[in-house]
Amino acid sequence: MWQRRRIAAYGLCRDEAGRALLAGDGDLPGGPIRHGEHPREAAIRTFTAATGLTPQLDALSDVRASFTIEGDEVVHTDRITFAVRATPRAGLTWGDVLPENEQAIEAQPRRDPTATRMQRFAAYGLTTDPAGRFLLTRIADGYPGAGTWHLPGGGTDFGEQPTAGLLRELVEETGQEGRILGLLGVTHYHNPRALGPEKRPMDWHTVRVLYRVVIDRPGTPGVVEEAGGSTAEARWVNSAELGELPLNGFPRAAIAHHLGERSLLW
Repeated sequence: MWQRRRIAAYGLCRDEAGRALLAGDGDLPGGPIRHGEHPREAAIRTFTAATGLTPQLDALSDVRASFTIEGDEVVHTDRITFAVRATPRAGLTWGDVLPENEQAIEAQPRRDPTATRMQRFAAYGLTTDPAGRFLLTRIADGYPGAGTWHLPGGGTDFGEQPTAGLLRELVEETGQEGRILGLLGVTHYHNPRALGPEKRPMDWHTVRVLYRVVIDRPGTPGVVEEAGGSTAEARWVNSAELGELPLNGFPRAAIAHHLGERSLLW
């Protein structure tokens, strides 16, 4: 069996009895996120295609990985679910949401060294300690955004739930053990000519999920991952020091949201 990754967006719409609107296959209305597409826009597009209804997105509801077998492939789908509202019509199917298989299935990676377009699912943490300091990481040379400061986190592995991937990355990049408090939002980043360790322009589309994380027993941060990784340095930063650092746009928006200066788009 071979590995395949997919990122998909869904809409969870309930009637007055609490039943969920279902698509023809018994799943929630939704489908794969196109390359370069915002998860929010994908949820609206795929929900409409499955139901004929135009939904209004209320909030980000859930993010988790599910696993299915399709032919000779084990498909790891990172499912992003939004709570939605829509005006119902006759002929729709309502019922209980079928449970997804969240147990990883072993499969072999299939790599294409000539690929020039990639879609990636990543989990990041807006991470603080009890004193209110922010935990940040500096992007290493040779990676897009080199020299700027980012939130700890990164791409999840095949077979890994988003929260597990984030906690793993947190240890690898900073040496800190975190506790996830909740889900904050989801966004994306599309760079059609990213220059990274591949040494050639790559069309990268990254879907980013953001969690709120706390380090209950903070220590001195340090990079634990092997040399050559994307993280050069990790440090604690207080609010007064934020203006002194070249922050990447993603952490800048997340921290501003945390400090109540702006809304974080999900």
